Amino acid sequence: MTVNSGIDDTQISGRWIQISFSIAAVLFNLCLIIQIFSVGLAYFYNSDWWKLHIWLVRGYGGLSLILLIWVFLIPFPRRIRNLTATMPVLLGLQFLTIHLHTSFPLAVFHPLIGFCLFSISTTLVHRTSRIVFPNYNQD
Repeated sequence: MTVNSGIDDTQISGRWIQISFSIAAVLFNLCLIIQIFSVGLAYFYNSDWWKLHIWLVRGYGGLSLILLIWVFLIPFPRRIRNLTATMPVLLGLQFLTIHLHTSFPLAVFHPLIGFCLFSISTTLVHRTSRIVFPNYNQD
């Protein structure tokens, strides 16, 4: 005898994929927070912290590409897809502003792009959590 609970297995697996995506977005955001903290430590305390700043972006930069692929494989609203697609673009601009040496110092845009990246990442975490955990966001 089979009991049909009305819950589809694909619905459950899709939910877990969304939860996993949300966790990965939080991890990306936490890496950004640590990176901002490490640059502050490098500038104001001890320049050895700069190594952590460099290591972090090389370590979690690929996560933005994984999130980009992931967001198109699961049902998420267009706004979340756009936020996710913006992150690897901004990371690319971060690399360009630091490594390209032109007559105008593009590095002046590095902190501004970093702020935009952090803002977008935080917005992604917020919007994703509202979709994945709707009951926890009600007043």
